[in-house]
Amino acid sequence: MQKITLPLPEVLARIEIDPAARPLLDGVATVAEGLAILEEHKHPMTAVRILGQALPPREAVWWACVCARAAPDPATTPADLAALQAADAWVRRPSEQNRRAAMAAAEASGTRSTEAWAAVGAFWSGGSLGPETAPEIPMPPHLCGVAVASSVILAALRPDPSQAEDRYARFLASARDIAQGGGG
Repeated sequence: MQKITLPLPEVLARIEIDPAARPLLDGVATVAEGLAILEEHKHPMTAVRILGQALPPREAVWWACVCARAAPDPATTPADLAALQAADAWVRRPSEQNRRAAMAAAEASGTRSTEAWAAVGAFWSGGSLGPETAPEIPMPPHLCGVAVASSVILAALRPDPSQAEDRYARFLASARDIAQGGGG
């Protein structure tokens, strides 16, 4: 997975791990090895959290967008769709203007949907955490991955949580494709 350059221990330091999954990852050096172990032992949410942190921000937000589209929900509102479009716009052109527009769209949607959390991921990808007019507040590096993982987990569970196992498998395959330079 050429786009993933962080070693697994560095990624694990950024996230909460399911206590049952933690011993499985002791001594594992690479994200790819960790993902294989987690998938084999049925810990998809931990795998999603790892990928949210391990993928570069642009690829991570793209992954969240791909997953949102792959799991349509009849309850999705026009504001949710606008948040997804804003996240997409940032992925295609990661400018400060698009980053801030993504957060505005997420807030307008109520920040409750997988689409909104994809947009939050775009905003949390870098730049300042504060308003444009305030002194710069550095963005903590783990926040983008937290938003992306939240988006992907919500997508896997909607609208019918009984489909989550299949969706997690497809979403993890999509992330691996993105990590190898594909479109997801």
